[in-house]
Amino acid sequence: MEALRIIVLAAAAILVAMVAWRVLTGWQYAKQRLVDFWHDPRGTFDRHMAELPFDYPPSVILVADLALSIAAVTAVIQRHGYFPTTLPILALLLVTFAFPVLTVVGVPPRPVPLCAVGLIAQGMFLLQPTRLDASPFVVVVVAGQVAAIAPKRVSVPFTAAALIELVLFHLVGPGIDSLPAYVIAVILGTLVGIMMQYQRMYLYQERENQEIRAAQAADEERRRIAREVHDVIAHSLSITLLHLTAARHALHTDGDVDEAVDALTDAERLGRQAMADIRHTVGLLDQRPSSLTPSPTLDDIAALVEDFVRAGLNVEYTVIGDSRTVSPTTGLALFRISQESLANIAKHAPDATAALRIEVTGAQVTAVVTNTLTAPASVRRGRGMGLAGMRQRATLIGGALTAGPGADGWEVRASFPVADGAATLPCGTVATPDSPLRMVHEAIAAVTRKNAAVIRKLQEGM
Repeated sequence: MEALRIIVLAAAAILVAMVAWRVLTGWQYAKQRLVDFWHDPRGTFDRHMAELPFDYPPSVILVADLALSIAAVTAVIQRHGYFPTTLPILALLLVTFAFPVLTVVGVPPRPVPLCAVGLIAQGMFLLQPTRLDASPFVVVVVAGQVAAIAPKRVSVPFTAAALIELVLFHLVGPGIDSLPAYVIAVILGTLVGIMMQYQRMYLYQERENQEIRAAQAADEERRRIAREVHDVIAHSLSITLLHLTAARHALHTDGDVDEAVDALTDAERLGRQAMADIRHTVGLLDQRPSSLTPSPTLDDIAALVEDFVRAGLNVEYTVIGDSRTVSPTTGLALFRISQESLANIAKHAPDATAALRIEVTGAQVTAVVTNTLTAPASVRRGRGMGLAGMRQRATLIGGALTAGPGADGWEVRASFPVADGAATLPCGTVATPDSPLRMVHEAIAAVTRKNAAVIRKLQEGM
């Protein structure tokens, strides 16, 4: 027992000397931190907690320190019979104030010094044994703290050293009451710390998964906006070019100024409408409402066809069935597909005869766009977004789209279920307020809000 006393006291003296030396060398820094704490206790405390190399909430760290202090204070009270010896008081100061003092002078707590403090303080308490001793709970709490912040190659040897210390004092000294219970408690403390470390690891993994999902949602939002901008530009430029061609032809061939002015007026109107649509689409990236104009639906296709007809494209438009049963989401998809198809006709076959036929039945709605071919159809490979964008738009709301040469010319056929495409996913899952679709929408909104400042600068630069 005397040899244990010498070893414990020597280790305690070395540890106290190291702490004192570190405090003296960092006294100027500690003084400034104490001054800051005096003027702004809460702010200084928050900054000190943020400097700790542990990704735990401050409340968790404070609760762990509080548990350690309660165990040490209880052990000191149990040893009142040993007074006036100050050994329990020194152990209490060592285990309670060593790391707070080091933290004040800018030394973050490390696992190995924390293990040394726990073992030395526990040995100092066990040098003065008592019945139903509470001091072993010091190493129980320290074992949990070390396991929560250190890898297993540090926490497992410390747990073994703590158990050896308890068993050694039990064999050499007068004995420790309920030693098996203390042994189990130390092991459980280590397991709790490991569990907290696993929880922190899974939290990191979940954060990474959320970042990946947010990036995927942002990519999908960019693709969707790119499709919208492409549809608007392709449609508007195609009709505008037709109007400009008609104006040039009227001035060059017939000298009809009125007809040229009408064509240029329509071109100007479509250009302004295209700019408004582009602003509305780009405004989706911003958190501010950029436009109150509703998205086009099935009922707006008639005006779309009229624009192409006025521009000189021969289009026959037919609607069969009750268009009121078509949802706004499906109506928007039909409008964009019709817009893209007619724009392609105006671009590649402006002299062709086109037909747009929309049929609404009880189960589905079908849009068929056909045009005559003045030359054999050729497949052009490129990086255009026309057909790919239409197919993706149709697939996203549970529809299907085919395009290719038909019996009388080129044909684009799109079919959608009459049910609201926004409420039914391609897999058939109903979207509810708590569904993953809503979570994706919220992730998109969060990402676009973060990019709002950048988008505004880009818009101002334009």
